[in-house]
Amino acid sequence: MQVQVSNISLWALNGHQSPNKLQLRSPSPKPRFRVSAVASPPRPIKLHQPTMSPAKEEVFKSLEGWATESILPLLKPVEECWQPQDLLPNPSNYDEEFFDQIRSIQDRAAEIPDEYFVVLVGDMITEEALPTYQTIMNSIDAVKDRTGVCSSPWARWIRAWSAEENRHGDLLRTYLYLSGRVDMTMVERTIQHLIGAGMNGNFNNNPYLGYVYTSFQERATFVSHGNTAHLAKKSGDPLLARICGTIAADEKRHEIAYVKMTEKLLEVDPNNVMLAIEEMMRRKITMPAALMYDGCDPMLFHHFSAVAQRLGIYTADDYADILEFLIKRWRLEKMEGLNPEAQRAQDFVCGLAPRIRKLQERADERAQKMEPLSVKFSWIFNKEVLV
Repeated sequence: MQVQVSNISLWALNGHQSPNKLQLRSPSPKPRFRVSAVASPPRPIKLHQPTMSPAKEEVFKSLEGWATESILPLLKPVEECWQPQDLLPNPSNYDEEFFDQIRSIQDRAAEIPDEYFVVLVGDMITEEALPTYQTIMNSIDAVKDRTGVCSSPWARWIRAWSAEENRHGDLLRTYLYLSGRVDMTMVERTIQHLIGAGMNGNFNNNPYLGYVYTSFQERATFVSHGNTAHLAKKSGDPLLARICGTIAADEKRHEIAYVKMTEKLLEVDPNNVMLAIEEMMRRKITMPAALMYDGCDPMLFHHFSAVAQRLGIYTADDYADILEFLIKRWRLEKMEGLNPEAQRAQDFVCGLAPRIRKLQERADERAQKMEPLSVKFSWIFNKEVLV
């Protein structure tokens, strides 16, 4: 496949190493390929936990009835949820049909390019780090599950959302295991490294920041899984297309929930939520697996992101599209009555997407002049892939 080297996508924004991991591996070398036009140096990790303001606590307390009626119904009863086994060969049918189904998976997978499996593994590893994401949400005072079985709608949402998300990694991991295309030992080591490294959401105990992030993040995963489904179908693998599409549908439903939460918060506390949207967009939304590491490649997340950008799985244009979608969905351009600080935030956010696109065009022009770079991925038995 003849392709041009591409810049790192928005997935690579603000990636950095956790302080407790620095002693375990050498510092990341500077990229030998063009980074995204909107990438920025990593921000220092903030190790303090600010006190939640009583005003924000009261906002979420007052919205518990609304969340129960408007958000919790977006979850599905367990009996109505798909399970990974529904899309995979049934091991209880230990007969020739079971083995034929596995051989069919492997035969179709053999026709799919290596770079596709790089992206699919990266997506799966991101899903498998779910314990970190639940922990992050439970670090925010106003919405966290204080007892582990708290009955507030915010806590119930976190637990049930995590349970629904848990199926995504299970399904992708089992498919990848059956495909025979990836080195499962290296994949599993990467998962262990990532969960151990954690994630710095930089939410600073502010639920507004958390819900702005998850609104963007869930739509980004919907786009990514949807694009992997499209490419699988083009490659002649309807089962893999169905797997990725099924996960994308889940992510879309979760996106709807988080977007509705943020929309409601904009109604109740517009000035502070607008400031939170600005703050998250100035930081730039990086995907939660920025600390992934396989024990070999200290630039693994950046290399994975570059492949995703090159294949069109998740790109800088997607990032700008998501921002424009949220601006329209939340009617940010039409908001009136904001205080001066929030108005400045409104102007920044509403004018950001065109700037991102223009900067990315310039970065792409520069990238065209660079020599193609191949990188070995341990996930696919150290085969080289263009980034």
